[in-house]
Amino acid sequence: MEKGEDKAHPYPNLTVELAGLKLQNPVMPASGTFGFGEEYSRYVDLNALGALVTKSITLEPRLGNLPPRVVETPAGLLNSIGLQNPGLEVFIREKMPFLRRFKPPVIVNIAGSTVEEYAELARRLEKVPGVAALEVNISCPNVKEGGMAFGSDPQQAARVIKAVRQATSLPVIAKLTPNVTDIVAVAQAVEEAGADAVSLINTLTGMAVDWEKRRPVLGNIVGGLSGPAIKPVALYAVWRVARAVRVPVIGMGGIMSARDALEFLLVGARAVAVGTANLVSPRSMLEIIHGLKEYLREHNIDDINEIIGGLEVPFPL
Repeated sequence: MEKGEDKAHPYPNLTVELAGLKLQNPVMPASGTFGFGEEYSRYVDLNALGALVTKSITLEPRLGNLPPRVVETPAGLLNSIGLQNPGLEVFIREKMPFLRRFKPPVIVNIAGSTVEEYAELARRLEKVPGVAALEVNISCPNVKEGGMAFGSDPQQAARVIKAVRQATSLPVIAKLTPNVTDIVAVAQAVEEAGADAVSLINTLTGMAVDWEKRRPVLGNIVGGLSGPAIKPVALYAVWRVARAVRVPVIGMGGIMSARDALEFLLVGARAVAVGTANLVSPRSMLEIIHGLKEYLREHNIDDINEIIGGLEVPFPL
């Protein structure tokens, strides 16, 4: 018998339903921080995770941004990778055979410069064995619309999700950016356009300066801020969106421990994605899963679904 286990609650249920998928637990990697799984497989039992989420895939290979690409900040990390990836064909041929070896559902993150590219990615991935769902990264520059990120405008976001929805029968998860005026409006727009779930938040836009050289630290000047510094922003966004949409929410942003994960579940997230913590310790997700089990056992809770959305507020909002 494990520490904390008792006869009344020997094995708390961690299973959650998400956009038609059954996850053995609500913990998954955030896209871009876990590669294609191979990089971590020596240190992490991939079969123990709730889902496997790939880094962003584009139709053609991308080299990414100029270095430096990563810089640490107080309580956070700035990255400017630039969607470096081998392209769709190499992903299908060389990466999916590895991912198919594991039991958690594989969620493929897709990115594009045009609506048509997103739709084409969805059409082609529809036919690939082992792909369980698509996470649509709508934080990419919209080349045809003056460089504006798709996700920053509800109508543009809805266009992408509608095109993806029409191109595939796979569950569609819209990944939302916090760099907007009203993230709730974007969430509602993608829900109406056919998204089966939403994931949030992506990174906050930021920059770092080398004051001695009088130059930006990152080669791309700006990057995405992640890590503990953004958790309060992420919690607030997830709480607002979870109350405004009917589809399930995947919460992310600064989750470093089981306690952090529990906070996201309490404000309404059905599952959580772990990002920067994987770069600190490859076993972070396993420790979070274990911590969730211990919390349920210690509080005599049989099912993790009992705490989802269980935040108690002192007055109606």
